[in-house]
Amino acid sequence: MKKKRVSLFARFFMVALLAFMLVLGMIACTQTEPKGKPAVELQIFAANSLEKALPEVQSLYTSAHPDVTFADTQFKGSGDLVSQIQGGAAADLLITASSGSMDTAENGGYIDAATRVDMFGNDLVVARGSGSDTTINSLADITGGNIKRIAIGDADSVPAGQYANQALNSAGLYSDNSGKSGEYDASIASKLAIGSSVGNVAKYIESGDCQIGFVYSSDIFRFTGIEVAYVVPSNMHKPIVYPGTVLSSSGNAGSAADFLDFCLTDPEAQKIWSKYGFEVL
Repeated sequence: MKKKRVSLFARFFMVALLAFMLVLGMIACTQTEPKGKPAVELQIFAANSLEKALPEVQSLYTSAHPDVTFADTQFKGSGDLVSQIQGGAAADLLITASSGSMDTAENGGYIDAATRVDMFGNDLVVARGSGSDTTINSLADITGGNIKRIAIGDADSVPAGQYANQALNSAGLYSDNSGKSGEYDASIASKLAIGSSVGNVAKYIESGDCQIGFVYSSDIFRFTGIEVAYVVPSNMHKPIVYPGTVLSSSGNAGSAADFLDFCLTDPEAQKIWSKYGFEVL
């Protein structure tokens, strides 16, 4: 009888132990089971001139989509961004300040061409320091002796520099109508300070190192120390268009495409773009 009672006790203990382990397993599964959508982090490569506006739109998107966050967005000249992607840099979205830069990325197979869309328009302006009395009524005025230093973007990587060169070509001050591989007229060649980004061009003007410089109208909104001296007529250069696209290597293509659509369709996002001088196309 004693041996039988021990056996019954042992069976009871084993059943209780198995039940306890089953409960623990259920608790563990409950704790590790993901809740809601899995977290997504998007990496964006964007033209330098979007440096102020884009983070505000990203914040707006994250507030409505808490499962999506953004890595440290790379703001550089469009040519530099495409070069980074060609070199193997990983990103989900690319927004450039020229169709030509985006064409280079598309021709290399780096983008999902079906997602490519023209996002914004912009204007090219000649800017001066805030409060300056420098007057520009036409591009011919920059050849005068009162203009000592002119800032312009590097046409090899900065679309604003290419647009500026195209405008200078229209004015007879640059030899190549593409804006990329010509020479400057002697009346301005020695005056030029070349910037590695349109932001650097704006800083040259803001600091007083240059009296004037070629930037986008949107740059007037993101730098407090510059103002418009002259709006370059749009027929003097190619249309300024900012294309955006999902990269073909993106691991978050669905979320990237959704954000791209949000940028163009959300009413609050459109207000942000307009606040910084961008025209949603």
